[in-house]
Amino acid sequence: MRFVLDNSVTMRWLFADGSADDLAYANRVLDFMEREQAEAIVPSLWGLEATNVIAKAEVRGIVTEARSMEFVGLLKQMAIIPDAMTFESSLSDTLQFARRHGLSAYDASYLELALRNGTPLATLDEGLKKAMSQSGVDLFAHKVE
Repeated sequence: MRFVLDNSVTMRWLFADGSADDLAYANRVLDFMEREQAEAIVPSLWGLEATNVIAKAEVRGIVTEARSMEFVGLLKQMAIIPDAMTFESSLSDTLQFARRHGLSAYDASYLELALRNGTPLATLDEGLKKAMSQSGVDLFAHKVE
């Protein structure tokens, strides 16, 4: 199963922070990625967004470089596929979604990718969830048994 993976979920795997519901959701997505034939598609900026969060967390002493490298190793083992068309859509559809829904360009790129591919989106971002609802994009909700 293919779905769009937002960094808000991915970073919960590293930091294990947030509400109990957010952690449970992130862990269900992680279990799915580890146990199933899953493919997470991501905007091409996803790697830079993840790198930025990780680097800032290291500087602030929230995580060690060793823990970050362990986490990066986990990500590299997963079927996370960057989207080649993110750039082409950025100054058209993505810009329109950002305007229409009051999203950052980054969040709008996840929405655009999910709409273009007809896939659900795994996110914890409330603004993005609202935009998804208004746009007809389903929240990824696979339950691992």
